Amino acid sequence: MAHALPLRPAARLRRLPPVLAVVAVVALLALPLGPDGGGGAHPADAVSALVVLYGVLRLVRDRRRPLTRRAAAVLGLPVLGLAVAAAGAASPGAGLEGLGRYLQVFVLVPAAVLLLLRDRDDARLLAWATVMLAVWQGAVGVHQYVTATGASYQGEPIRAVGTFGAQDVMGMATVVSLGLVCALGLALGRTPVRHRLLAAGCALALLLPLAVSFSRGAWIATAVTCAAQLLLAGPRRALAVGAAVLAAGVVLVGGLGVGTAMLQERVGSITQVTDAPDQSVTDRYTMWAAAAGMWRERPLTGVGLKGFPEYRDSHASLALSSGSETDGAGAGYQRQPLLSPHNMYLLVLAEQGLLGLVALAGSWLALLVLGLRRLRAARRGGGGLDCGLIACGLLVWQLTDFAYADIGGPSTVLTAVCFGLAAWWALGSTTGGRAAAG
Repeated sequence: MAHALPLRPAARLRRLPPVLAVVAVVALLALPLGPDGGGGAHPADAVSALVVLYGVLRLVRDRRRPLTRRAAAVLGLPVLGLAVAAAGAASPGAGLEGLGRYLQVFVLVPAAVLLLLRDRDDARLLAWATVMLAVWQGAVGVHQYVTATGASYQGEPIRAVGTFGAQDVMGMATVVSLGLVCALGLALGRTPVRHRLLAAGCALALLLPLAVSFSRGAWIATAVTCAAQLLLAGPRRALAVGAAVLAAGVVLVGGLGVGTAMLQERVGSITQVTDAPDQSVTDRYTMWAAAAGMWRERPLTGVGLKGFPEYRDSHASLALSSGSETDGAGAGYQRQPLLSPHNMYLLVLAEQGLLGLVALAGSWLALLVLGLRRLRAARRGGGGLDCGLIACGLLVWQLTDFAYADIGGPSTVLTAVCFGLAAWWALGSTTGGRAAAG
C-alpha cells in the first residue's frame, strides 16, 4: 500500500493562498512606530513592493495573461497624467519620488491585489484582516483616551492615535474607519449567522475609537459610506442595522460618557465653516485656495509632482499659520509644516492639472460604476453580496475622505489595498478569478 510522501517546505509554501502576502501588508500596520513617527517608509510599504514583485513572479511562473484590456485601461489610466506631471516637476528627484508613490497607491499595489485574490473567500479573509487591524488600533486608541496618554488635543493628551503617533493623527482614524466599513459589509452579507453577528459586534465596538479620534473628515466619510452600504443592502437590513447603531450611540453617549464637551464641540464645528472657524479650518481653506491658484496658473498640467510645498507661499494668504502643532503619544512637542492642501482632488489639480485629475478621477469613477453594477447583480442572487458591499464601501469611503485628506503617512498603503479590493470586485470577474459560493 502506497503512502503519501510529506510535502516539502517549498511545496507547502506554494499551496498557501497568495492573498496571505496582501494580508501581511495589513498586519504590519499593527507595528508601533518610533517616537518620531517612523522617520521614513513604514515596513508595510516595503512589503507592498514585495507583493507587487510576487504578483509578477506568479504571472511569469503560471504563464498567465496579466490583465484584461478593461482592467489594464482602468488601472493604467492615471499613468498618463502622472508621467506628464513627473516630467514637469521642479527636480528629477522630486518627480521620481512622487511618481513612485502615486504608482504604488493607485496602480501597482491595486493591480497586484487584483491578481492575487482568487475568490470571495480570499476577499473575506482580507476584509477580516482589516477588521482585526482596526480593532487592535482602536483598542490602543481607547486606552490612550482613557489614560490621557494620547496625542494632544486642545491642550489635553486625549486624542486617540493608536500606534501611529502624534505625527500621523489621521492614521488610526483611517484604519478604524476602513475596518468599520469592512465589518458592516460582512454583517450585511449572506454568510453564516455567527460570522455576521461577530462582524456586527466589531462594527459597533469600532464606533468608540472612531469617536475619540476627533477626526471630522473620518466621521463624515464613515457616515456617508455606512448609509450607502445600508441602502445598497436593502431597506429591511438598513432598518435593523440602523436601529442597532442608534442604540449603540445612546449607550456610548449616555451610558459610557463618551459625549464629553470636547467631543460635542468637535461635532458642532463640522458646520462652523464661516462662523468663527478654528485655526485648523482656516488653514485648510487657505491651502485649498492656494491649490486652486496653482491650478489657474497652469490649468492643463499643474505645477508638477511634489510641487505644492514649493509654490504654496506664493499663492497662500497671510491667514495661513506657519505649521500644525503635535505633542503627546510618546513624542515631544513638534511643529509640522503644512505641505499639502488636505484635499486629494485639489492636490491632484494643483500638481497634475486637469489632465491628471481627469485620468485619476476617471479611473476611480470607472471602478465605482463597474463595482455598483456587479453589486446589483449580487443582490439579485449572483452571490458575494458582502464582498460587493465591502469593495464598494471602501471605494466610497476613500472618495469621500479625499475631500478632506490626501495620501501620506503609513496608513496610505492600506488605501492602496482598498483600491485593489475594489478593483478585484469591479474587474476581477473577467480576469480568471474563481467564484466562490455565498
